[in-house]
Amino acid sequence: MFNKKSILVTGATGSFGKRFITRLLDEYNPSRVVIFSRDELKQFEMQQTLQSPKLRYFLGDVRDKERLHRAFQGVEIVVHAAAMKQVPASEYNPMEAIKTNIIGAENVINVSIDQKIEKVIALSTDKASNPANLYGATKLCADKLFTAANVLSGFSKTKFSVVRYGNVINSRGSIVPFLKKQKKSGQVTLTDERMTRFWITLDQGVDFVITCLTKMRGGEIFIPKIPSMSVVDVIQAIAPKCDVKIIGIRPGEKIHETMITSDDAISTIEFDDYYVIIPSTESKHLEKYKEKQFKSVDSDFSYSSDNNTDWLTIDEFKQLVSENDQIQ
Repeated sequence: MFNKKSILVTGATGSFGKRFITRLLDEYNPSRVVIFSRDELKQFEMQQTLQSPKLRYFLGDVRDKERLHRAFQGVEIVVHAAAMKQVPASEYNPMEAIKTNIIGAENVINVSIDQKIEKVIALSTDKASNPANLYGATKLCADKLFTAANVLSGFSKTKFSVVRYGNVINSRGSIVPFLKKQKKSGQVTLTDERMTRFWITLDQGVDFVITCLTKMRGGEIFIPKIPSMSVVDVIQAIAPKCDVKIIGIRPGEKIHETMITSDDAISTIEFDDYYVIIPSTESKHLEKYKEKQFKSVDSDFSYSSDNNTDWLTIDEFKQLVSENDQIQ
C-alpha cells in the first residue's frame, strides 16, 4: 500500500513518528515521506540519524492551516500523530491543548479534504474514552471530528479513521523512564495501589497503525487487544528494592483506563486481535464487514484495564522493557 506513495506524518519527530518512518523506509518503497513537525532541533537531530533522498523535512504547526495546505500538496496518505499529550501541562494550559489537539485536528481534516488526500489515520489514546482530564477530553473531541469527517469529505472521497491504544512502554514522559529516574534515590512514588494500565510496545503500535491503514473503510476507531498490568507490579519490575511512597491521585488521573465504554458497545465489533467501534450511522448496517470473521460484543461490554483478560507478569514486563530500551 505504501509503495510509490507520498506519505506525510504530523508530529513526526516523536517516538511513534520516527519508528513509523524508519519502518516505511526499511520495508516499503514510498516515493516521498514528509516529516511535519514544529521543533527545528528535533528535526535537526532526526536528520543526523535518518537520512534518505525520499525524506522531506517540513517545519510547521498543525495550528497553522495555511502551512498545512503547503505541506499536504501531492500527499496521498497522512498519519496524524501531532498532539499536546502531557496531562499536567494540558491541565495548566488548557487553551494550548485545545488549539493543538482540537483546532489542529480540524485543520488536518479540512486541508486533507481540500488536497484530496486518500487516507488519513489519527492516533488517539485510552484517555479519550470516558475522559477524566482535559487531555483526554481534547482527544475524544478529535476522535469525533475524525470519524465524522467521512461525511464531510463528500466528493473528495478522503477516508478518515482513528487508532486508539494504551501506554507505550519506555516512551518519553511515561511511568517507566520516570521510575528509572526515581530508582536512583532509593524511593519511588505511587499515586494509588489499585491503579492498572494497558501496555503496548512501540513496534506493536506501529504494526497496528499499518494494519489499520490497510483495513480502514472510513469512520472506524480501531482498538488493539493488549495486556494490562497493575502499577504496583510495574514498580516491582522496575524498582523492586525501592521504598514506595503513596502520594494520592493527581488531578485528572484515573484508577483504571478504558478504551471502550459500555455506551460504545452497541457500535463495537470484535475480531481475533482487535476491536472496531464502527460509525454509529452504520451500526445497523454491517454489510461492509461481512467478508471478515467478526462478532458483535455484548450490550453491556466494556474494555478496561481492570476487566481485561490478558495480564502481563512482572518477568514479562521486565523483558519488554529490556527489549524496548532505545525509545527516544
